[in-house]
Amino acid sequence: MSATPRLALPFLSAGQAQKEFTHNEALQTLDVLVAASVEEGPRTTPPASPALGACYIVGASPTGAWTGKPDHLAAYTSGGWRLVPPVQGMSVHVKAISVDARFLSGGWEIGAVRGSSLVVGGQQVVGSRAAAIAPPTGGTTIDLQARNSIDQILGALRQHGLIET
Repeated sequence: MSATPRLALPFLSAGQAQKEFTHNEALQTLDVLVAASVEEGPRTTPPASPALGACYIVGASPTGAWTGKPDHLAAYTSGGWRLVPPVQGMSVHVKAISVDARFLSGGWEIGAVRGSSLVVGGQQVVGSRAAAIAPPTGGTTIDLQARNSIDQILGALRQHGLIET
């Protein structure tokens, strides 16, 4: 094996000449991936004058120096563009919109938050989706204002996906 299995960082080998090149290649790649952040969401064309260290998510149909590297992270280094393929679960911060992006199931999800529950101050405030709740019907006294309010509450819960429709 000449590289790490997940990120393909090159290994040094015994008797290798000019080991500093291999080591520097690995450091450049780590610089892109550790505490990763990108300038903006996916783009297909490399910027004309990128700043040294700027990083981008490559879009679905890339052109120019990024051709053939969709979904990769493209970082501009002193040696030009360094394109790193994403791995399942990789996450980066998108600076332009202050959200995180995660590579899942072959694509980038930008701004989505996944979890099984939301806990605030030690109390679970959102958990798994609950079953559907039927709107109010029947009864001996019908209060149209109360029914309207209940319908609005149920509508909001359904819209947010907290209960089934």
